Amino acid sequence: MLGLLPKVNQILYMQINSIDDEESKIEYKSRIADITDSAIVIELPLNEQTGRLKRLYAGDELNAYFLNMGGVKHYFTTTVSGFREDVVRLVELKLPDRDSITQVQRRSFLRVLAELEIAVKFSDQLLFVALTEDIGGGGISFICEGHLPLGLQAALSCWLLVPFKNGSIEHIPFKGEVVRVKKLETGRLLVMVSFVEITDRERQKIIRFCFERQMDFRKR
Repeated sequence: MLGLLPKVNQILYMQINSIDDEESKIEYKSRIADITDSAIVIELPLNEQTGRLKRLYAGDELNAYFLNMGGVKHYFTTTVSGFREDVVRLVELKLPDRDSITQVQRRSFLRVLAELEIAVKFSDQLLFVALTEDIGGGGISFICEGHLPLGLQAALSCWLLVPFKNGSIEHIPFKGEVVRVKKLETGRLLVMVSFVEITDRERQKIIRFCFERQMDFRKR
């Protein structure tokens, strides 16, 4: 199914793909003023925390999303392609292809294959480092040695090392619960974990990583 394009007057949320780690974490919002065959035209983005408008420059890369009526988030990447002088200055963003818009439902998060380092703490005594098999907004799976006593519903405290395209690396903490354990032919275990405690901010970082990774896969 093709992705849904946003509409005029919808709110667009965005983060700037910046080498500045702090800058890339800030979320801005803007109203869509017009949509043409080649561009989404928006008002200057607002930083809600500071109340300040953000000046954008031609070529800026943005990770953006909008919500539909059902609360489903539609993610896409875009670049600033130009400006339009109206009563206020407007920003033109390159119109994304429909098939590059990713839907992320609250109960059905995008998952991608990814080998990321994860530190796992199970009980007070056991702490180990493993590699993830896949990762998504609802949970992760990782591969570990077969002799670890990880059963169903085991409670884990984890720290996930997540690299982004802008060069920044995030340590994302969460608490998870083991939902499935599968023994592999190598004798190792594939442990599937759902998030039990994770802040919305940290979950958004994981979703952003998944989105960037999916875009990389599509370019190959």
